Amino acid sequence: MATTALPQDLRADVETLWAYHDMGHEPRRCDVGIGLGSHDLGVATHTAQLYHQGMFPRIVFTGANAPTTIDRFPRGEAVHYREHAIALGVPAEVITIETQATNTSQNLTNSREVLANAGVQPTSIMLISRPYQQRRAYATCRKVWPEVDVACSSRPMPLDEYIASIGDVDRVINMLVGDTQRITEYARRGFAIEQDMPDEVDAAYQRLVAAGYTSRLICNNNRSARAPSARCTCLSERMCERGDRFSRHGSAASRTVPNGRQAHVQVRHDRPPGGPLACLCITGL
Repeated sequence: MATTALPQDLRADVETLWAYHDMGHEPRRCDVGIGLGSHDLGVATHTAQLYHQGMFPRIVFTGANAPTTIDRFPRGEAVHYREHAIALGVPAEVITIETQATNTSQNLTNSREVLANAGVQPTSIMLISRPYQQRRAYATCRKVWPEVDVACSSRPMPLDEYIASIGDVDRVINMLVGDTQRITEYARRGFAIEQDMPDEVDAAYQRLVAAGYTSRLICNNNRSARAPSARCTCLSERMCERGDRFSRHGSAASRTVPNGRQAHVQVRHDRPPGGPLACLCITGL
């Protein structure tokens, strides 16, 4: 059964990662606010709040579905975000939705395309996301949309309050660990610009991985990379070093992570814009 209590022996490390992902950007007026789809409806809430504060005159909600969102948002993340924002008083005519994106890079490139199709070429945007997605969203935007001025924003909530809003402390910790790995791994793969990772952040990340918070780690094909996640041998048949074998796109298995829980594992192919095909082992409790 899910709990919202953050274990005291993990608190310092979780707080370190939480603080690292906060870009600390002050809200400022932008041409467009882009709400990045996820399981967290608070993104749509915060986007609506920023609109009412006059931070931007136009909104794009972007996102299809992921394994973690399809049950909660069966019609797609962007569709549900739009409905929620309208319920909060945002005029329907200022909202555009993009319903195909399945990763952050696509969130941005697809949003740029739908805006261009509407005759809008923003010079500044605000990315509204989950708190722990800020740094990755910023790094991805600087890579795929470098000409735009970008600010990041999330609901200004303390860590414990955010965990309570999600209702599952393990899920939040796993997401924090996964996003921390992606800062270095996605830069190495060419998906995002490089970001500095202080030693204390890396150490906190490593301790949480050792504690078993691995369900959002991605497959690491480079032995020199920071993240200690599983590696794949090829695209046709994959054997992760944890012992999980996969033979085709979309295959699945279960494994036991160090904390004794069963994790469901999915494999998919991933190709960045203009980049090589890569194999990702996506795991989720």
